[in-house]
Amino acid sequence: MNDITVPLLGIAGAMIVGAMSPGPSFVMVARTAVSSSRGDGLAAALGMGAGGLVFAIAALVGLQAAFLAVPALYLAVKLLGGAYLVHLGIRIWRGAREPLPVAQEQGPAGSRGNGWRAFLLGMGTQVSNPKTAVVYASIFAAFMPRDVPLALALAVPAVIFCIETGWYSIVALALSSAAPRSAYLRYKAWIDRAAGGVMVLLGIKLLSGVRGG
Repeated sequence: MNDITVPLLGIAGAMIVGAMSPGPSFVMVARTAVSSSRGDGLAAALGMGAGGLVFAIAALVGLQAAFLAVPALYLAVKLLGGAYLVHLGIRIWRGAREPLPVAQEQGPAGSRGNGWRAFLLGMGTQVSNPKTAVVYASIFAAFMPRDVPLALALAVPAVIFCIETGWYSIVALALSSAAPRSAYLRYKAWIDRAAGGVMVLLGIKLLSGVRGG
């Protein structure tokens, strides 16, 4: 059990710090929570967890080794991720002045549609950042033993999914309450432009590193 506990705790601790660091994922969940429904915010958080699960599995099967063996692969992922963030930021900026109706929690069909869209947007935002993939791979390389026990290989993705989903669920629940939502609706244009600008800058920063590798 100690062979599993020590690396698992190390990975979990590093991932908690990483999840709480500000970035495009936080911006997206926060904006979804205050501008839409609490359910949509939680769906976006679930999407973040799913994205983390994808990275965890990819890291387990040798993502870092693949990037080292094929540098062009990392550059391609970096390019696509940066372009996605820029696109997302521009969409948010353009919709800054569009009126936003107060979210309705009731309509089941509408809630399902919005929730599914928020989930996909959350997952897309998470997996679009190749730096997250490198962080995952680096953390795994630092804490994983050379021979990974099956129990550890199964436990790590589950723990990471819980960390990512749990943290962003806390963000969604905190920012979907009445006071933050009211403030968002009052200053929607400025907040959306700031959020969109952050997304675009993050995307440009990602793209600017493509040439340098």
